[in-house]
Amino acid sequence: MNASLPIADGGAGPAAAVRPSSAASAATEPKRHTALVRVTHWLTTVAFLALLLTGGEIVLSHPRFYWGEDGNVNMRPWLNLHLPSSRDTVPTGYRFVLPDENGWSRYLHFEAAWVAVVTGLLYVLWGLFNGHFRRNVLPAPSDLSARQLADSAMKHLRFERPGAEEAWSYNVLQRLSYLVVIFVLFPLMIWTGLAMSFGFDAAFPLAVRLLGGHQTARSLHFLVTILLVLFLVVHVVMVFVAGFRSRMRAMITGTMITGRADRVGTAASTVRRAQLNQESTL
Repeated sequence: MNASLPIADGGAGPAAAVRPSSAASAATEPKRHTALVRVTHWLTTVAFLALLLTGGEIVLSHPRFYWGEDGNVNMRPWLNLHLPSSRDTVPTGYRFVLPDENGWSRYLHFEAAWVAVVTGLLYVLWGLFNGHFRRNVLPAPSDLSARQLADSAMKHLRFERPGAEEAWSYNVLQRLSYLVVIFVLFPLMIWTGLAMSFGFDAAFPLAVRLLGGHQTARSLHFLVTILLVLFLVVHVVMVFVAGFRSRMRAMITGTMITGRADRVGTAASTVRRAQLNQESTL
């Protein structure tokens, strides 16, 4: 079982808790995601896509990356993307220069970053005080065994469709990846982004020195972006594997669509659905 789910207190068993309807074969279940989770999810998605678009345009002004404090065309980069540049001062080997769109891209990048930061901060504070992370994101100790992790990894590698109970609870790899994204990658993205600002450096020089300098911050910012894009790709692929229509509806309206057999479920998933439905009313 993925993550420790609460077991029903005495009284009626699972059969009594969930009685399959004799109506249609697909039914609308209680809320899977609260309104705040859904809103912050889509705000973060829009902000992240805007950051990718504008960040790519900013990179084209100098598609080379360095370590340390300084970096310029007279220094050897650790990574050269071999892309055409929007600056004629950067030798790329191409016989043309791209249009310079740095003005609007930097402005929009900054605005989208603030949307992502405020949205993420709201989600994290709500998740900590509401108990969302403890209930839904932190994996159970029993799920962290090598056998459980290997089993979950093999299911993902085989693109195995999740069972009915996983529609109401994240599996262990989901939980671990969400923890890394929320508490490691996004904070590191914010830190490295701020560290590239000379104004931030003037106010908090130690924060930049700890990273190793402006160019190191830029390189780390780029590498973290790659990791987040990989996470996004895997996330979208697994949504299709698990059932695009049902998962999208859950993240838009909060409700799931499951078949009659899924509605019967297990006792654990039954209690989980009741718990999530109660959260959605808070």
